Amino acid sequence: MRKKILFSAFLLIAIAVVYRLSVFTPELASFSGPTMGTTYTVKFFTTKDVNNSSDLKDDVDAALVRVNKLMSTYDPNSELSLFNKLPEGQSANVSEDMAYVIDKALLISEMSGGEYDVTIGPLVNLWGFGPGKREDKVPSQELIDEAKSRVGYHYLKLDGRRLTKEKDIYVDLSSIAKGYGVDVVARVLQDRGIESYLVEVGGEIISKGLKPDGTPWKIAIESPAGGHDIAERIISVTDFAVATSGDYRNYFEKNGVRYSHTINPVTGRPITHRLVSVTVVDKTTTMADGLATAITVLGPEKGFEFAQQNGIAAYLLVKTDFGFEEHPSDAFKSYLE
Repeated sequence: MRKKILFSAFLLIAIAVVYRLSVFTPELASFSGPTMGTTYTVKFFTTKDVNNSSDLKDDVDAALVRVNKLMSTYDPNSELSLFNKLPEGQSANVSEDMAYVIDKALLISEMSGGEYDVTIGPLVNLWGFGPGKREDKVPSQELIDEAKSRVGYHYLKLDGRRLTKEKDIYVDLSSIAKGYGVDVVARVLQDRGIESYLVEVGGEIISKGLKPDGTPWKIAIESPAGGHDIAERIISVTDFAVATSGDYRNYFEKNGVRYSHTINPVTGRPITHRLVSVTVVDKTTTMADGLATAITVLGPEKGFEFAQQNGIAAYLLVKTDFGFEEHPSDAFKSYLE
């Protein structure tokens, strides 16, 4: 009798162990690291094949290193830097990644009438926001005019993967490359069968799928007044990308005047309007990143009109004497509900 009881107990335990092994429960995993002069974070729910972060981190790091090696202006041997060193009139066959990002940047340059310009590099470097030692000084009008003469997206031609410079221009992808990096990481996760994740690189974000309890990922739009510590809005986004552009973090001050890192290619000077933050929701982080920058350059009125005309889901924060005003485009309003 005792043997039967012991055998039955053992059998129940064995059945319980087999059941636990056969029923998989997704768990939240995360990892982060440095990239592109900032940091990245990946959060995902595990699968039977990927049950911890170490299974993914090496692949993600390798993908981000590759994007940086292609598009960084800080790496003198990157694919972009080597192209920028070519004399005018020269062409180069570029990678598929580079061709894709250049194509999107040229599209946004055209959409904005050149107020977003992928060849803004000479002005960015002149104002001290590019590679090299940052001196925090205001350049002369003569130097600004000279740099402006080397800016013009229409001098950059893309034919398939053949990229040509028709003038001595300098391409700067800092306004769109982080967004592309997010999309590349998302592809790594999808290729590994991850169905629920959130990827963030320097504030640019993409999410996919729902959490196991059926709720969407929530994303905070940070307040310009409080930075990382205060959220202006929290939105729920599933299978979409979110990018925020703002002039409240990267700037320098001289004689009581604040100079933003966001340069208007038409004036050749940092923006001076009261639009301090733009958040864009799009299908890809590449486009969301570039469009957020374009609207930031355009300013509160023209930027809002640009978003409305092009059906862009954009959320603008405009500084007032008493705080900030929200200006969501029609396409963004559904995210506020």
